[in-house]
Amino acid sequence: SRQSSRHSHLDITSSSKLAMTSKKESTNANHVTATSPIHMSGKSTARIIGSAVAGVSELALFHPVDTVAKRLMSTETRVITLHSPAQTAANLNVAIFRNAAAESIGQKAISLFPGIGFGAAYKILQRVYKFGGQPVLLDSMTKRFGADFDERFGRKTGRTLLSATSGSLIGIGEVILLPLDALKVKAQTSPEQLHGRGVIDIFTKEGFGLYRGAGLTVMRNAPGSFALFGGNTAAKIFMGAGEDGNRATWAQDAIASCVGATASITVAQPLDVIKTRVQNRPFDSPESGATIFKRLIQNEGFGGLFKGLTPKLLVVGPKLVFSFTIAQHLIGYFEHRLK
Repeated sequence: SRQSSRHSHLDITSSSKLAMTSKKESTNANHVTATSPIHMSGKSTARIIGSAVAGVSELALFHPVDTVAKRLMSTETRVITLHSPAQTAANLNVAIFRNAAAESIGQKAISLFPGIGFGAAYKILQRVYKFGGQPVLLDSMTKRFGADFDERFGRKTGRTLLSATSGSLIGIGEVILLPLDALKVKAQTSPEQLHGRGVIDIFTKEGFGLYRGAGLTVMRNAPGSFALFGGNTAAKIFMGAGEDGNRATWAQDAIASCVGATASITVAQPLDVIKTRVQNRPFDSPESGATIFKRLIQNEGFGGLFKGLTPKLLVVGPKLVFSFTIAQHLIGYFEHRLK
């Protein structure tokens, strides 16, 4: 009888613990958090939706700034005149607003939205591919090479290098979207080349010519994406985000994104300038990257390689931090919702 009473007591205790655990899990399941995992891991659908929304939001807010940066990078004359602020202002006005330089403020603002159609297609596909694809490749690489990286470089450095390497490979593959990027750049810097031509006509007649600058794009994207994802992961690890299964907070995502984006843009800027000038050449007047590089150094000096860096760095905070953070948190949010 005593033994039976003891078993009964144990059963009641176990049932009570299981009930408490079940209640706790139910409460956690009902409390959906939108915080993100350190590598944006989640279901494929969540990754696509989160990245796409980030791309649309970024395009709507930052397309004009991107236009300014592209136009400055494609300007092949000296813009800054050290001893004449008035001349510098005049040069900037012409470089940025082009044919609308003498128009009203409203017309100038409208002139900063060329190529919005190509820009929308490119930006949304790029963000879905990059922010949604990198975690997929990272998961695969972690399963296959994670133990080797941890053993050789240590857990924290190994995780950073895996994230950076997967990002670099994704960046190289991004070259498939180059035609849309090329048409967006032409619309922003040389719209007369597209005047009166339809999309089908352009793709049919130009064909692989739209992949002009593919080598430079790969050379730019590989180190740029390595720095973006590697810097992001390194910053999160430094802040302790992702440790013990904890998710990164909004603030941690924002800081990490800023670190990664700043490193990425600075590293990739020289090649980005060359790529932009290759892309804005007339369709029937191609020039190699080496020729453009040589002329740039002769006419503008090495400083010409960093034209447009200032507006890109000024916008890197609200732009890439915005899109990267939105993507990560929405991926986390939809991951919970779609379970």
